[in-house]
Amino acid sequence: MFKRIGVIGAGAMGRGIAQLFASSGQQVLLFDTRAEAIDDALAFNRNLLQRAQAKGKMTEAELAATIARMQPAQTLEQLKDCDLVIEAIVELLDVKQKLFADLEAIVSEDCVLATNTSSLSVTRIASTAKHPERVAGFHFFNPVPLMKIVEVVRGERTDERHVQALVALAEQAGHFPAITPDTPGFLVNHAGRAFGTEALRMLSEGVASVQQIDRILRDGPGFRMGPFELFDLTGLDVSHAVMESVYEQFYHDPRYTPSFIAAQRVAAGLLGRKTGQGFYRYEDGQKIEQPEQQPETVLINRPFWLETDDDALRSQVEEVLTTAGATLETASKPSDDAICLITPLGDDCSTALTQLGLPADRTLALDSFANWDKRRTLMRQPAASANVVAQARQALSADGVPVEVINDSAGFVIQRLIASVVNLGCEIVQKGITAPQTLDRAIQLALGYPKGPLAFGEHYGKANILAVLNNIQAVYGEPRYRPSPWLRRRVQLDLPLTAPDFQE
Repeated sequence: MFKRIGVIGAGAMGRGIAQLFASSGQQVLLFDTRAEAIDDALAFNRNLLQRAQAKGKMTEAELAATIARMQPAQTLEQLKDCDLVIEAIVELLDVKQKLFADLEAIVSEDCVLATNTSSLSVTRIASTAKHPERVAGFHFFNPVPLMKIVEVVRGERTDERHVQALVALAEQAGHFPAITPDTPGFLVNHAGRAFGTEALRMLSEGVASVQQIDRILRDGPGFRMGPFELFDLTGLDVSHAVMESVYEQFYHDPRYTPSFIAAQRVAAGLLGRKTGQGFYRYEDGQKIEQPEQQPETVLINRPFWLETDDDALRSQVEEVLTTAGATLETASKPSDDAICLITPLGDDCSTALTQLGLPADRTLALDSFANWDKRRTLMRQPAASANVVAQARQALSADGVPVEVINDSAGFVIQRLIASVVNLGCEIVQKGITAPQTLDRAIQLALGYPKGPLAFGEHYGKANILAVLNNIQAVYGEPRYRPSPWLRRRVQLDLPLTAPDFQE
């Protein structure tokens, strides 16, 4: 086990790493090329620890011992007796390579060198080292003490002994170690690409507004933040750089295609909270909330007809229509006056109504993936009558649950985004980047998803997810939505998405 740890870089990540390991009992030396940065970081950590002690989370003796275990290093040479050195400096390959070369001339041959890089290849960082076998990735998330996960990245030449030693260190500090090979984006940034990129794609197609997409994804799948709120929090410049990096490293795989919207907004300086304006506006760091627009009241004078095999959904629709004073027809075909509601999986409304032979002027689509009790989504298509849309929206919100009206889209908002998240998760385990259980736990811890990608697939039904992807791919004709073999095989064999490949 590592007993003396050097941390290089006294920014937000470096100081957090120093606090984490000092709190778990290791001696920590913190170095930065700027002496004042070291002082500021140690003062910041002392303040946090004192506040924790004041809240009863640690005793005075524990406080004093933890602070004593964090010491400044004025020079790199003072790290010579460390058995682990972690760098958390600028994300530039040549700078990190030079730092490790300098360290190799100082530390012992047994000292492990770890990089906190979030986007650079660990193998490339290690490629100029005399002993690349002792170089590993040790990627934390901000704020380090609170985000209970760290990616332990195995470079192509990293010794397995060092990987396991870092795993043990992380567990001792109370963090979940997600072991991953040195692939683009590692695990978390890789799995997280589907969330923001697909939301940007929908925005670029005019499917729904920024506010609508965020509201639908908060109230449906239960994300704590919508994708555009998250962009504003992390900074669009940071998120876009990761999107571009992963796209380039996967040699332009369409799944990872960045958005011109993000590129333009970054160029304009619309970065989010830190600039006061992103997808939303901010004052003193607080988002300026805009009230949802309320539609005008209309007369409901048409019956409704619903295409679905879901008895529970039919009952829910009938109940709210009764509240609205409307009726739900029970015949196999709609009457000549009925507003037709269909529930496609992955198809857009135009495609689905054409296949069903329904009248375009009075046919709309209802998302079966929505959380019925929180927010419903109604999809219109270009031929729909405005009065039909207005009546359907009013009737379906008669019990007070808001209804979002979006434009024609393959897969609505929830289906499309969730299917992309699940599919990318399946690809990650298919490629052997991590185990299914590790994937789900890592994504929940690092990204705050209410469920991991594979758990989302089981929640909505893996066969439904496959149908959504197949139909979206048919509508767009793009490999972006090609289903993962991992997903397809487990649907065909009726196995859980967490089921491993065959092993003797």
